[in-house]
Amino acid sequence: ARYVGKYGTERIEKIALISSILPFMLKTKDNPTGVDEDVFEDIKQKLLEDRPDFLAEFAKDFYGVSTLHQAVSQEFLRYTSQLALMASPEATYQCVDAFGKTDFRRDCAKINVPTLIIHGGKDKTVPIDASAKEADKLIVGSEARFYEDAYHGMFATHKDRIYEDLVRFFGNLKAEGLAMKTAEVHKRPMST
Repeated sequence: ARYVGKYGTERIEKIALISSILPFMLKTKDNPTGVDEDVFEDIKQKLLEDRPDFLAEFAKDFYGVSTLHQAVSQEFLRYTSQLALMASPEATYQCVDAFGKTDFRRDCAKINVPTLIIHGGKDKTVPIDASAKEADKLIVGSEARFYEDAYHGMFATHKDRIYEDLVRFFGNLKAEGLAMKTAEVHKRPMST
């Protein structure tokens, strides 16, 4: 969304948002469906107190793992925790404000290409009411696919269904045009 807000959609044909934080996670007076700031501050405090334990527990919520629901294997949970632990502790801490408090609403309002929004109805990491349902209202022409039984880590637990939705959505892109756009992007200098 930030790319579109800054550069527009001239080089973009379609967009897919999967378990996205868009448009604005933080609860404010003008964003009543958002998440209370205390939640983000609690995450940061837990990262400072015992980062490995927090990330291990976070992975369980990420995939919806509980005593009665084993969405992914224990090894996959460990793998996820290890990936998170490889990130810089400072970056992990700072990303909480980045994903929790960055307002993308103006950027979302500039999206004017077909947009597929896929989100899990049981997502505790990025609650659907604070994200996907609001993004669906802001993005003109969006198509929402809400998987009622999915959590945030749906890319692992619902990969076949996501794949089918992505192929259906992007399937009619002209391969030649897509290849040309990809080549053009690789020729462009990186900018900040």
